[in-house]
Amino acid sequence: MAPIPKTTPLPKSMSAVLIPKHGDASVLQYTISQPLPTLQESQVLIKNTLIGINYIDTYFRTGLYGSPDALPLITGKEAAGEIISFHPSIDRSLPQYANLKEGTRVVYLGEHTYAEYTALPIDKLVPIPDEISTEKAAASLLQGLTALTLVKEAGGVQKELGLSQGKWTLVHAAAGGTGSNIVQVLKVLGAKVIGTAGGPEKCELVKSLGAQWVIDSKSEDLVERVKEITGGHGVDVIFDGVGKATFDNDLEMVARKGTIVVFGNASGPVDPVNILRLGAKNVKLLRPVLFGYIATKEERDQYTTELFDLLKTGRLTVKIHEIYPLKDVARAHEDLEGRKTTGKLLLKV
Repeated sequence: MAPIPKTTPLPKSMSAVLIPKHGDASVLQYTISQPLPTLQESQVLIKNTLIGINYIDTYFRTGLYGSPDALPLITGKEAAGEIISFHPSIDRSLPQYANLKEGTRVVYLGEHTYAEYTALPIDKLVPIPDEISTEKAAASLLQGLTALTLVKEAGGVQKELGLSQGKWTLVHAAAGGTGSNIVQVLKVLGAKVIGTAGGPEKCELVKSLGAQWVIDSKSEDLVERVKEITGGHGVDVIFDGVGKATFDNDLEMVARKGTIVVFGNASGPVDPVNILRLGAKNVKLLRPVLFGYIATKEERDQYTTELFDLLKTGRLTVKIHEIYPLKDVARAHEDLEGRKTTGKLLLKV
């Protein structure tokens, strides 16, 4: 009779990053004595290996999102790691859980991921295909799904027969994590892509990702360059993760019957908008959130499958700016907010 494998007992505490109060990056508090989360019904315990950093994390830190009543808070929206244990309520004989067992590599979107362990519903787990590394999975899930849903659902950009028929599109901060993904998805779909970035190095990166035109936001007149590039037509779909600093330019650059997709607040939230400003060109204005597009399992499966296919075939590449130790999370936030990064930032547990 084969010996029963011994399971390693779980520690009583774990490393994590707490937000005890709202403020700048200095408020982030690294600890090694945070209690492990307790599994609730239908939940799985994940030992995180790599944690994705997203700009939304800074909004929870500063208080732009969330109430002081929720503090202290462990923020974070995505991570990759391996399954450690299952709540007894989970029927592991069900077909949908056949590929999930202790030690399975998974990536997920969830809450409170700035920690060594996270508990979350089993249905949120995404097994990582053998062809994709844990690093690539951790770096691509949230921003890759955001790019796919913003382009297809919010922007209405679909595959065209040729470049000449593709829509004029513009991606602000195109060298960043989400922006670089949007550029590549637009390229796959045959759109005409204008990217903006700050400085020659970032502009070269955006061009290498597939943008046919790149505007240096530090040295060029954005509105005039767009008029020149589009022959006065304007941009059919603008993807704006910057917010306050770029919105007025968006209204100038957008084409008649065009769409402005505001999905981030890197420069601060957009001021209240007089809806009459949209009437001059019959503009559509959206402020979408990823989770509204992947609310059902069918939607999550569809877009995750599409994302992994793009990664496997090399049509979508992920640039990792740096992998920071979890204890250096404040430096990572400072680098992100200081526009010192290109691509994805990860935390290593």
